[in-house]
Amino acid sequence: MPAPAPRRALVAGSVGNLIEWYEFGVYGYFATVIAANFFTPSGGSEAEGLVKTYASFGLAFFFRPLGAALFGRVGDRIGRRPTLILVLLLMTGATTLIGLLPTYATVGAAAPWLLTLLRVVQGLSAGGEFGGAVSLMTEFAPPGRRGLYGAWQSFTVALGLLAGAGAAAVLATVLDERALHDWGWRLPFLLTLPLGLAALWLRLRLEETPSFRAAPAVAPAEARADRKEVARAVVLGAGRVMGWAAAGYTFLVVMPSYLQSTLDASFRQALVATVVANVGFALSILPAGLLSDRIGRRPVMLTGAALVAMLAFPLLDLVQDPHGSAVVRGAAVFVAGAAVGLMAGPGPAMLAEMFPTRVRCTGLGLAYALSNAVFSGCAGLIITEAVQQTGDADIPAYYVTVTCAVSLLALLGLRGDHHRGALRETTGTPRDPGTPRTPKETSCG
Repeated sequence: MPAPAPRRALVAGSVGNLIEWYEFGVYGYFATVIAANFFTPSGGSEAEGLVKTYASFGLAFFFRPLGAALFGRVGDRIGRRPTLILVLLLMTGATTLIGLLPTYATVGAAAPWLLTLLRVVQGLSAGGEFGGAVSLMTEFAPPGRRGLYGAWQSFTVALGLLAGAGAAAVLATVLDERALHDWGWRLPFLLTLPLGLAALWLRLRLEETPSFRAAPAVAPAEARADRKEVARAVVLGAGRVMGWAAAGYTFLVVMPSYLQSTLDASFRQALVATVVANVGFALSILPAGLLSDRIGRRPVMLTGAALVAMLAFPLLDLVQDPHGSAVVRGAAVFVAGAAVGLMAGPGPAMLAEMFPTRVRCTGLGLAYALSNAVFSGCAGLIITEAVQQTGDADIPAYYVTVTCAVSLLALLGLRGDHHRGALRETTGTPRDPGTPRTPKETSCG
């Protein structure tokens, strides 16, 4: 295999993920603007529109598991490369069309339905993106670098969210509020088209992964016997990334709307806080992935989940303090983002190591998509509605503390030596990392 192949796979796998999360970030950052344009009929309240916006946001996440199953099966049967090309085309097309949609004022009740339909297409394509991209990057990773290569998937999440926040911040600075609400919000969505075309060029130049090419065929009877074991691994994997999913979206995407609707922060102030949190997230991801290649995924991810659970309330108190300085608030959201990065860095490689080659796209994609559907996609809706119903501004801290506590329990069962061995080809019983491969290489878990 030529030396540039792993690097090319890293770039091509990462760039599509960056575009996906750029769009999801933009949607979250402009939630209040989208609510006013699509979900608030004449006389509707701002809170009502925001809840409906997050409902559409969450609906897209609930189509992710379907996309993970559909495109994961394509990726496991036909190959990682064609799957990643297909999901990129779907994501780019749907996101560009959002920027062209007529609003409620133009077409009435059809507007939110059209937006929701495009969100569904995005959810389907995003469900296939993660499994394909992580399989591609980890299967091309050099020995001892799987955690670092997988961490690039999470790192491009941070870059995508930062790019979305940057686009929103620039528009909020150069446009007045009326222009931003009337047409300025469309520009970040339309920018996806040239970005998607560049990503498509990169993916068309990809090779298929060596693991997929070398994987042995699985007999139908053996495949049926393995389904129960793979299903267990999907549930376990979803539990292990639950805290990452919930805390990541709470601190990195939902925070702007929470600060505006609950703490009366301005749009610019909320974006600044979110950018600082995403910087902390981005700076910790690659070191966490690299560290997990040396000491294992388990201790690094356990540390991240424990830190988020212990610090959620103190950090939120600092953000809520009306007399606190901007520096202290910035430090609080920075630390929150960095703690999430400790889970996100090793997470992709951890999931890839749980599944054999012939079900890796489907298995890790489903584990990630199921967790994100419930705990990321519903984060904004749950937090906004719970705060509205209870008046308790600490709801985000309760949410991330409980989910990270569950992840802690799930991560305790993670084997400490999975990072040392090769990726598995088939299901079966565990082996020591130093022993030769057998037909049944390791177990799901």
